[in-house]
Amino acid sequence: MNYAPQLAFEPIHIQDEWQSKALHEMLKYVQSHSPFYKKLLHTHHININNIKTIADMRMLPTTSKEDMQQHNWEFLCVESRDVKEYTATSGTMGKPVTIALTENDLQRLAYNESQSFHCADGKPEDTYQLMLTLDRQFMAGIAYYQGIRKLGASLVRTGPGLPPMQWDTIMRLQSNSIVAVPSFMLALIDWAKEHQVDLKHTPVKKAVCIGESLRTADFELNALGEKIHKDWPIKLYSTYASTEMQTAFTECGAGMGGHHQPDLIILEILDEHGNQLKAGQYGEVTITTLGVDGMPLLRYRTGDICTYYDTQCSCGRWSRRLSPVLGRKQQMIKYKGTTIYPPAIFDILNNIPFIKEYVIEVFSNELETDELRLHINTPLSVDECETKLRPLLQSKLRVAPLLHFHSGSEMQQMQFPANSRKQVKFIDNRKDKLA
Repeated sequence: MNYAPQLAFEPIHIQDEWQSKALHEMLKYVQSHSPFYKKLLHTHHININNIKTIADMRMLPTTSKEDMQQHNWEFLCVESRDVKEYTATSGTMGKPVTIALTENDLQRLAYNESQSFHCADGKPEDTYQLMLTLDRQFMAGIAYYQGIRKLGASLVRTGPGLPPMQWDTIMRLQSNSIVAVPSFMLALIDWAKEHQVDLKHTPVKKAVCIGESLRTADFELNALGEKIHKDWPIKLYSTYASTEMQTAFTECGAGMGGHHQPDLIILEILDEHGNQLKAGQYGEVTITTLGVDGMPLLRYRTGDICTYYDTQCSCGRWSRRLSPVLGRKQQMIKYKGTTIYPPAIFDILNNIPFIKEYVIEVFSNELETDELRLHINTPLSVDECETKLRPLLQSKLRVAPLLHFHSGSEMQQMQFPANSRKQVKFIDNRKDKLA
């Protein structure tokens, strides 16, 4: 594939023209090589020659995570001998999906992340401390590793180890940048405070944050972001990505949304009927990969609810900017007449100082409607915590969930179940989960 790193700085209509040509090549490829898409296009009587621009994509059917779960290997477009690495989704939203990558796909992944780090003000002279796993088929770990190397920067692979080891490595090697999950950064802050580390004068100047949102819909730091930045005033960059899309949306220094990489992916925001929405309107993030050999995706609905903006960013890029995730379509909760997404509850709980750890659980009650339970660890007594917490939840959520209290060790087991590579903060135990 011929990459076009400067395409993001071109006007939107130039990006769309480039993508329209790339889309046609992608359609020819999947029709010839993908058993799944060949069948799908035939079933829907799609003549790909009628798809001349990205605006014409509305004539194409969409696909979903469920399609990949049910027909995983029908998405494979190459012979098994051409697969050089197998990665997999985490399985937090059901059965894990295996993603097979060719050598070209691995090179594309490295290019994607090098451009992402460049967008997040990365430089060859930086030293990145990589605080996440590179094993368990986790694509993000290997993607960040390859991207930092392609950027030309130095890296330190500490993995998701304990705070004392992380701080020792930061100080010894003078790591000026970290890649980490934001909630783990809170553990780093707590340890630093306990051991008299001056957080305003550490070598670390910036953090690329994965897996959790740092911003509200208006791009201000949310409670988690504020909590980090208040104690550790470093530059924070949010990212959005998934294993399936093999591409990242990463903030620049302006912090006004994750920048789209138009030479790697086509972005659509769709309503529940599959209609394309305009900038500023919230809908489901839907992507079409460009330049992927192994398992390309056509109009893949991610389940994430976002919007996008298409005005020029102060960094000079014209590429569309993706908003923070409002929530996941499958995780939408209908509770006592109120629609709630877990991130809204996360933001409330992250802003309450006497809540140390939490897990949100939704389950079906005897009427088979959604019931909400909060599992909480707090240093307060149960009575004192309930007295303080209930009115706060009532005022913020307009409803009062059930409360269950746990010890620190019990919360640790709940948040980090066996073989999980991600911290669990939401558990969906409904009988019939939302499609």
